[in-house]
Amino acid sequence: MAYVVTETCIKCKHMDCVDACPVSCFYEGANMLVIHPDQCIDCSACVPACPVDAIVPDTDPAGRQWLDLNRQYAAAWPNILDKGTPPADANEWGRVLNKFAQFFDPRPGGR
Repeated sequence: MAYVVTETCIKCKHMDCVDACPVSCFYEGANMLVIHPDQCIDCSACVPACPVDAIVPDTDPAGRQWLDLNRQYAAAWPNILDKGTPPADANEWGRVLNKFAQFFDPRPGGR
């Protein structure tokens, strides 16, 4: 089992989870993070660190649909090793539903 990031992270990207991860398995996109499922050690340290509950197990129905996306973009985006500055409007986006179709940005993140 691994943990995955769901669409709740889109345009939110608080990044508290990055500091909680002992194996640095987070990767940064332009407006969300993903977890490399093959690197995740299933410690769940990132789950309580996420202020918007965007991280779930890949065995959870909500997580299964995000497993392939996390794997695909973890292979394409840069690894993030420490918490960066979240977007200024992150709190406004944290509870918005159904963001993927309209707001997902496949470009890699960068600081």
